[in-house]
Amino acid sequence: MRAAFERQQARAALWFLAPAIGLMAFFFFIPILAGLLLSLTDFDIYAIGSPETARFVGLQNYEHLLTNPVFWTALRNTLYFVFVGGPLSVLVSLAAALLLSAPRVRLRSLFRTVYFAPVVTTLVAVAIVWRYLYHPRYGLLNHVLGIFGLGPIDWLGDPDWAMPAIILLAVWKNFGYNMLIFVAGLATIPDDLYEAAAIDGAGPLRRFLHVTLPGLAPTFLFVGVTTMIGYFQLFAEPYVMTQGGPLRATTSLVLLMYEEGFRWWRMGIASSIAFVLLVITLGGTLVQMRLLRGRT
Repeated sequence: MRAAFERQQARAALWFLAPAIGLMAFFFFIPILAGLLLSLTDFDIYAIGSPETARFVGLQNYEHLLTNPVFWTALRNTLYFVFVGGPLSVLVSLAAALLLSAPRVRLRSLFRTVYFAPVVTTLVAVAIVWRYLYHPRYGLLNHVLGIFGLGPIDWLGDPDWAMPAIILLAVWKNFGYNMLIFVAGLATIPDDLYEAAAIDGAGPLRRFLHVTLPGLAPTFLFVGVTTMIGYFQLFAEPYVMTQGGPLRATTSLVLLMYEEGFRWWRMGIASSIAFVLLVITLGGTLVQMRLLRGRT
């Protein structure tokens, strides 16, 4: 009787899950499968009207990427953006959350709104403002540097400074989202732990290292994974600010995929870039989950 009851419950659960599974299959798994098939063909603009003209080329698109120096430049730029901008964004978010969670802070709701405002602001409007801030002659940043006797920097025109400028913009625009998640995580840590640590003689630094950070381990896992996935999808910032320049210094994998697919209409190569990015992102996610699983 118990086994029959459990099978009945399983069938009922499947019926309830069937609509969600169907939607996921239609909008997620089927497009992934279609993209994988496209990456194995030479599908281009001419094949849109006559799909039968698309030829199966196997792994030639992936071989083309391995021999394309622009692809390696885009991969290097993307990894640079992820491994520098991602941790910096998380640290800024954590610092802001700690400040907002301090007992003596007033007007917390106001500050949360102010810090979160860049997240919901249109990127185009933000990019226009930051282009003025980065202006080599009239920009506010160079004006501040001039006060300290430092020469002007061509933030968006110098290949050495273009990607750091993009990272600074991305961190400023996106840290508010993770800040709210860290604020919620800090609220779940019991005050008794801080009181016990203070009674044992632990100072603020030790309480942070041995109470706050372990208590935020699940939050760090979520924030780290979502931030890494979002930063691997770098596209809008260089597309609006630099169009991938100067000298390909800010060309990302997604921007290169856009150029191959929608500028040159090489859909097969664009799909292969998408799958390379998928594999890299999946690998990074698994590494983070493996490193933080024990602590979480």
